Amino acid sequence: MARTRIGIGDLARLLDAAPGPVYVLDDEQRLVFCNQACLDWTGRAAEQLHLARCRYYSPEPASDEAVAAGLCPPPPALSGREMTGTVGCVTPDGRLRRRRARFLPLGNAQSPGGVIVLVDLGDLSEAEVEAAGAGDPEAMQLHERLRTLHHAMAARFRLDRLVGSSAAMRRVRAQVELAAASRASVLIVGPPGSGRQHVASTIHYGRGPDVAGSLVPLACSVLSADLVRSTLAALAARALPPQAAPGTLLLNEADQLPLEVQADVFQALASRSFPLRLISTSRQRLADLVLRGEYREDLAGLLSTLVIELPPLCQRRADLPALAQWFVEQANAQGDKQVLGFSPEAMDLLDAYAWPGNVDELIQVVHEAHQRCEGPEIGPADLSPKIHLAAGDAAHPRKSDEPIVLDEFLAKVERELLSRALARAKGNKSKAAKLLGMTRPRLYRRLVQSGLIEPGDPRNA
Repeated sequence: MARTRIGIGDLARLLDAAPGPVYVLDDEQRLVFCNQACLDWTGRAAEQLHLARCRYYSPEPASDEAVAAGLCPPPPALSGREMTGTVGCVTPDGRLRRRRARFLPLGNAQSPGGVIVLVDLGDLSEAEVEAAGAGDPEAMQLHERLRTLHHAMAARFRLDRLVGSSAAMRRVRAQVELAAASRASVLIVGPPGSGRQHVASTIHYGRGPDVAGSLVPLACSVLSADLVRSTLAALAARALPPQAAPGTLLLNEADQLPLEVQADVFQALASRSFPLRLISTSRQRLADLVLRGEYREDLAGLLSTLVIELPPLCQRRADLPALAQWFVEQANAQGDKQVLGFSPEAMDLLDAYAWPGNVDELIQVVHEAHQRCEGPEIGPADLSPKIHLAAGDAAHPRKSDEPIVLDEFLAKVERELLSRALARAKGNKSKAAKLLGMTRPRLYRRLVQSGLIEPGDPRNA
């Protein structure tokens, strides 16, 4: 009896009848099929998902790319490896739903041909997601934590460099949320590369771009005193239409403001006619400059109603894996190459580096490694030479030079010479004195001072 052949249409009908979500990606990571259970789970229509490109990252939950990104398999599955993992979606009502799934490649590592994804029944809680993924690679676990954090925070402010679970970053996020909800002046203090301007824009747009108004940056470190005065005068005289959002003046590097122009700046900013909110960035606290006589106290007080201190990256190493994963996924979002994250060996190398350029330097290192990477995961060979050199220095630290205290060193030398002379003279002090070219009374005094004999002992006469 001849076997019945199943056509494409028959296969689609069978998959549509499956109780759990099933979807298919082609070799360009585009959604070419979603069964009815998948559409019901995501809350989207077929035309909304058809040919949407899946990238391995966490976009804004409300964005058009969020559903496709949530359904993206881990990059090893895109490269032909059968595996399991977690997929998720944000429903139209804003809920984050996640389930475990099985990824079945339609090709192999040499010739990837797409992926069939079979999704389990039943949504997982956050604790269940963590427990179910306990055996997944570390980069996949970081991906899920970022998805959770991004969904929780995105409604309040942009995440980006505020990623992290350290106590310092939890405090910063709380301060940013407080600052975004008020119109008080804010001073953001941190070393170069720590993301001061990013935090400033996060605060400015915290209540939404429609109500934020314009963000006007002013670089205090490069503008002349006359240009600073004229710019502030023009801003103070600017007339705003009724109901217009007042906007924000961003004083970048406020600690570099010339002392001779600080009085004019204070007068302009303190004027009731000045229409803009004040946010400033600085490498150091303005209050410390006031104590050194390098800054006007009234201006420092005006700019420092709220102070947010950003720690250097070397002081928040617990956040390094999540930050590195975040920037990998941002690189995934920019192109076709999809990378899972860093291998444990590569992450160890990152952890050994001092990061003098802070988060800005981490972004550059991750971007270069993402470009070099030829597999689904960034390995040690993909990292820049400076990361390897730093790891080598950490593994073979230089021995610190012990200080030489001259008097102690000379005393040790003298004691050694006296001991040797006595040994050669077999305890005869007159003979030992002659060997050392000194008188016997002087030898006796030196022996006492060196602790080689006790004063007044008749055996030493």
